[in-house]
Amino acid sequence: MSSPLKIAVVGSARKGSINLSYARALAALASERMSFDLLPVGELPLYNTDLEEALPARLVDIKQRIAAADGVLFVSPEHNRSVTALMKNTLDWCSRGDGGNVWAGKKAAVCGASPGARGADLSQMHLRQISVVLGLEVMPQPEVYLQVKDDTFTADDRFAQERDIKFQTRFIERFQDWLSR
Repeated sequence: MSSPLKIAVVGSARKGSINLSYARALAALASERMSFDLLPVGELPLYNTDLEEALPARLVDIKQRIAAADGVLFVSPEHNRSVTALMKNTLDWCSRGDGGNVWAGKKAAVCGASPGARGADLSQMHLRQISVVLGLEVMPQPEVYLQVKDDTFTADDRFAQERDIKFQTRFIERFQDWLSR
């Protein structure tokens, strides 16, 4: 058996985040296929070109981890019908400075969760638009918009419902196929 694919995961930094729970539940489902690296993007300073002369150590670390990854998974929360400030900050930082645009040529998948019925769909749409400019190759299908309810996750951040396990497993399988092309 080959070693699991390395996946850099960009998502939420908030404690108790449903998208963090979602990322952990996906990691548990994918554990035989993929090794998820939840990037500490909440530790990045607000992007400012004045800081490019001496890049923050955390940024250098994050860029190296993305460069070493076989793919990127964006688990995208939604704020005001778009990507979060944290997501945009991460995209901006990792496209600039020493090491250049670490996103260019990387294969990626996008998913997201929300308590709302639309499951972060507009955030994902904006993220896909930004990805084109950054040179990310984003998996076109399936689009995954998870509406989170009280019974979506278990206490240890696993999917609680069989229908979610089946659907999310298919998503992971498609992502694995996308990365191997």
